[in-house]
Amino acid sequence: MSKLLKINKGVEASTKALLGYLLDKNKVKSVITLNTINANQGICYSLIAKSEELKDAVPLFPFMPNNEGKLLSRLTIRESLAEPIAVVARPCEIRAFIELVKRNQGRLENYLFISHTCPGVYPLETNVNGSLEKKLSQYWNGTKNTEIIPDIRTACKSCIHFVSDKADIIISLIGETDLDTNCNMYLNTNKGEEFAAGMEGEISEKKFGSEGINLMQSKREEERKKLFGEINIETKGIEGLLEYFGKCIGCHGCSNVCPICYCNLCFFDSQSNESQPSWSESELDRKGALRLPSGTIFYHLGRLAHISISCVGCGMCSDVCPVNIPISTIFSKVGESVQKAFDYFPGMNVEEPIPFGTYKEEEFTEIGEQ
Repeated sequence: MSKLLKINKGVEASTKALLGYLLDKNKVKSVITLNTINANQGICYSLIAKSEELKDAVPLFPFMPNNEGKLLSRLTIRESLAEPIAVVARPCEIRAFIELVKRNQGRLENYLFISHTCPGVYPLETNVNGSLEKKLSQYWNGTKNTEIIPDIRTACKSCIHFVSDKADIIISLIGETDLDTNCNMYLNTNKGEEFAAGMEGEISEKKFGSEGINLMQSKREEERKKLFGEINIETKGIEGLLEYFGKCIGCHGCSNVCPICYCNLCFFDSQSNESQPSWSESELDRKGALRLPSGTIFYHLGRLAHISISCVGCGMCSDVCPVNIPISTIFSKVGESVQKAFDYFPGMNVEEPIPFGTYKEEEFTEIGEQ
C-alpha cells in the first residue's frame, strides 16, 4: 500500500503548489521543472530556487525539449548534490539518468524525483511552429479518457513503460476524469512521504494502480506490436539497412540528443573515423563513385551496438532527424530484443551491472563452442 495525497486543485496547480511548498519550507534547495521563458512559448528545463519564480512553470506540459536525464547527469557528474533538489521528470528521463549513473556519469544522492503516469509528449516541431497550444485540449481529454493521443511522438504511442516505480512521488494522470479539479499524488517511497509531510491535502492509504493504467498498457502494447511489425529490418539484410539508413546525411543529431550517448568525443566525430585519401581513391577505383559523407550505415550500427542494451525509447533521436529516419522505432525494436536476451531492463536497478560490462562464461553457449 502507498500513501495517497489528494489535493483539491487541478493537477498543474497542485504540482506547482507542491514545488512551492518544498521551496518555502526549505525542504529542497531548488527544483527542476519545465518553464516558459518568453512570450513565444519558449519552453525549457529550468533550475528554480524561489517559489515566486514558479509563476511561469509548466511542470506537466506535454513537451520534452531534451531528455532531462542528460541534464541531471551534467549537474552531478563531478560530485553529489550538497543539498536536495526536487526534479519533475518523465519515466524515460529517470530511467536514462539511472543508466548514466551506472556509467559513472552522475549521482543519485539528494534528488527527489516527482513523476507521473505519462500520456506522452508532442514532437519538437509542434512547439516551433506554434501548433502545440492548440492541441492541449485534445491532449488532456485523451489523458482523462485513457486514449493514445493523436500527434504525440511515435515513441510515446508505443511506450509501455509509462510509469516510474523509481519516482518518490507519482502524480496520477492517465484515466483520471477530474484532472481539472483534483490531483492524486502517490507517495511512493519513504523519501516521498518525508518531503510531502505537511503539504495541504488529504492523506489516505491506497494501492497504486488503476484500470486506466491497465487499459493504456494494453493499448500501447498493441500499438508497439503494430509499429515493430512495420519495421521488419531484420528480414531485409543489407538492403533493409540501406532502405532506412541510406537517407542519413551524417549530422549525428541523434547521438547528440541521445541520453545514453555521453562520450566527450564520439569515435564517429573524431579524426580516427576520417577516411584517408588512399582509401577514397581505392574505393573510387573499385566502385566508380563514392558517397559523401561515407560510413553512415556503420555509424548507426555502431550506435546500436553501444546503446541498444540501455535504450529507454524516449524518441529524442527520431524527433531531431532532418530526414525522418524512424531511428527510435528501430532502436527500440533492436533494444527490446537485446534486453530480453540478457534479461535486462534499463533504468530499473542502479545496482544491476550493465551486461555489456560483465563477462559470464556460461552465457550464450548455444551460439558458440561449449
